Amino acid sequence: MTQIVLATASGELKAGTRLPSTRELARRFRIHANTVSAAYRDLEREGWLELRRGSGVYVKQAIASSSATGVSGLDQLILDLFRSARVQGTSMQTLRARLLHWLELQPPDHFLLIEPDRELADIVSSEIGRQVHFSVRSCSIEECRDSELLRAAIPLALPSRAVSVRERLPNGADCLVLNVRSVTDSLASWKPLRTDVLVGIASRWPDFLKRARTMLVAAGFDPDAILVRDARNSGWQKGLRQCAGVVCDSLTATSLPDGCRAIPFPLLSESSIRELRSYEEFVRKPLDRSLWHSGNRHRSEPLTKL
Repeated sequence: MTQIVLATASGELKAGTRLPSTRELARRFRIHANTVSAAYRDLEREGWLELRRGSGVYVKQAIASSSATGVSGLDQLILDLFRSARVQGTSMQTLRARLLHWLELQPPDHFLLIEPDRELADIVSSEIGRQVHFSVRSCSIEECRDSELLRAAIPLALPSRAVSVRERLPNGADCLVLNVRSVTDSLASWKPLRTDVLVGIASRWPDFLKRARTMLVAAGFDPDAILVRDARNSGWQKGLRQCAGVVCDSLTATSLPDGCRAIPFPLLSESSIRELRSYEEFVRKPLDRSLWHSGNRHRSEPLTKL
């Protein structure tokens, strides 16, 4: 019965297809013909099959499509999973066991940025923390091998580290790759830029200081009119009040002296922020969390129905 339902809903069995006779299936599976006959009658009552007297058993026309059967998009994904498992020769018992394993895992409750550059990790973590409800932690690439560190975590990586991170994560662990915002997009709201004024650059991340300076020189600023301040050094705020504006990362922007005009340069793209929020919303929804926390009394019912 399960094979017929899955094959029909996934489109493997087309509407109008004639199924093997009761006797043929009984011989094939070495079971009593009455068992096959009872299964066919049950499927007929549920609307999957049509028993034509003197002709045979056919897949019912009314359930040719998922819209006709009331199968939702999520149900269709589940049906596709069962179909793929069957094609690969995976038994129903094995599939059920693996599904239960995943359903019983502790649901994610924080993001874990895997980035060896500590200053960069702090900046990106700060940006993420202002956009989501989950807490944000960080670790080095070597530390991401630690299963305890990964427990209940949603691993994140920047594009330049994605390959290295995925090579070190345990098998089956997923990793979201964050997209970086383009310089042009970040400065769009500040254009046209005046090139005859003193402008500051401030950050704890050395690469930010170098890239920002290169960007401003390319935009027409006099190199001698650019004041660069490494926020890791004492007295780094000196002279920034005299600047028309201070290009900085979003974390350093919170530490600028009063009166400074901050021109923050967010590193993460809007698409990555949306993806993080979407992932968080998926995990935080009550219905989804109930799936993660499936109790014993609910374990067999959904899979039995499938």
